[in-house]
Amino acid sequence: MKFKKIAALSTAVIMSASMLVGCGNNKSKENTNKSFKIGMVADIGGINDESFNQSAWEGLQKAEKDFGIEVKVIESKQASEYLQNMESLLDEDVDMVIGVGYTMKEDIEKQAKNYPDKQFVLIDETYDSIPENVTPILFKENEAAYLTGLVAGKMTENNNVGFIGGIQTPVISRFEYGYKAGVKEANKDCNVNVQYAGTFSDAAKGKSIANQMYGNGSDIILAAAGGTGLGSIESAKEQNKYAIGVDRDQSDLAPKNVLTSALKKVNVGVYDTVKEFVEGKLTGGQEKVYGLKEDGVGIPETTKNLVPQDIIDYVNSMIEKIKNDEIKVPSNEEEYKSMQK
Repeated sequence: MKFKKIAALSTAVIMSASMLVGCGNNKSKENTNKSFKIGMVADIGGINDESFNQSAWEGLQKAEKDFGIEVKVIESKQASEYLQNMESLLDEDVDMVIGVGYTMKEDIEKQAKNYPDKQFVLIDETYDSIPENVTPILFKENEAAYLTGLVAGKMTENNNVGFIGGIQTPVISRFEYGYKAGVKEANKDCNVNVQYAGTFSDAAKGKSIANQMYGNGSDIILAAAGGTGLGSIESAKEQNKYAIGVDRDQSDLAPKNVLTSALKKVNVGVYDTVKEFVEGKLTGGQEKVYGLKEDGVGIPETTKNLVPQDIIDYVNSMIEKIKNDEIKVPSNEEEYKSMQK
């Protein structure tokens, strides 16, 4: 069933690729010899955020190339646009809508009810009762952050490192406590300073916080803060300190300063989900969770550029222990405190 638009078209920028004709789909069915149109709504970070949204868009672009689908993305200027941006895509008869970010949870649920013949993907959030035409994609960010914490704990010269969070959410908590656990595992004497910026889109604030942390003795900082975190990398360059990237390999932003990155492979989750959909194998109403075992998180090859091989070997040995369930990486404060006892 089709609903009329609830508002005027958003002023957000709409980018499209390919000119294939889309057609509807409902849950898992044979999709051979069909062309599909898949739309993505990026959050306010935009698809050039060097982080979360950009990774999702890269995964969708790869799917476009490999599967001959038409893809379209709408960048949102503010959260209030999410619903109408989804509506704009649905008016163009897309077969699937991908919402990037936990803040789209309610809007995805609403549109899934309005358009039961369409498929929806929600990244970074889930539901107590998952709608049958929604696929939540989740990541074990704590495992990636743990690995970077191991690096930081071994590389710090001051026994003092930092963590900058965007907004306190379960996702960012997974980064925080995974990182802290990794630091403490590698160096029990190392202090971890934590501060939240209260925003994911203020690079100047991220830089200011990082300047203060570096000034107070922290020599390595992980910022899980979207665009705000880019400011901390800029600070590392100016202060000649080390930073840790997040979501994507951010070493290109400061090759001499970004030690490693906590990879959250949103591109992999998006690509795999679109592949299953195109092949008629996607079953909605179920979560997809990506950790080290699923190659959905990790650290990049570029880590070897600044980190000694013996530390990389140490991290690799811990990766195997996590994969073999010998180590359970904490994802929240309670689990972290239990691990430290």
